[in-house]
Amino acid sequence: MLEVQIEKKLPHFLVDVNLTVEEEILVLFGPSGSGKTTILNAIAGLDHPDAGRIILNGQTFFCANAKPLPTQQRNIGYLFQDYALFPHMTVEKNIEYGVKKMDAETRIEQLVSTLGIKHLQRKYPHQISGGEKQRVALARALATEPSLLLLDEPLSALDSKTRLECQDELKRLHEIWKIPFIIVTHDMQEAEKLGDKIIFLESGLIEKTVDNRSGEMIS
Repeated sequence: MLEVQIEKKLPHFLVDVNLTVEEEILVLFGPSGSGKTTILNAIAGLDHPDAGRIILNGQTFFCANAKPLPTQQRNIGYLFQDYALFPHMTVEKNIEYGVKKMDAETRIEQLVSTLGIKHLQRKYPHQISGGEKQRVALARALATEPSLLLLDEPLSALDSKTRLECQDELKRLHEIWKIPFIIVTHDMQEAEKLGDKIIFLESGLIEKTVDNRSGEMIS
């Protein structure tokens, strides 16, 4: 379980959220500039809150007045909006990057087969399509066997057909991996399709939380 209770002062508003995530897909939904990416970056350790705490499976990532746990020790997969693939590395090398465990080769083989990108391993990012880049970035994020996956508008640059295919892929991968996914989007249809829970954000505050499985408002 992920527990996030943080405050972070931004130029125009205060991000003040309290949320928990089980082995489910949580969608952070709201307009651009509502604090969604700030929350992801705080969880990942790329930015630090001003107050509060962040705990994943009993491990404290952040607690006010204590030294934050470094990003590389948090065991989090982060899929950025632009995928952040290394242009000078092949698909294979991109996926292998940062994976140090002895069984990495077997795990990567399984991932590229699951995601249908085995035939792309010798290609470079500029040689593959947007949907293929998204799958490569997903494989790289999952190759380290993270305890949590963060996705910051990962499908926004894709055409509608590819976007729908990748939405299905994300749901299928979640069924396989059974770890918390937090997905940022400002597309309501996408939020409703992907989210087990949807948190509606506005200017850094949670307006409401909806259980998308039952349709009930949680808060």
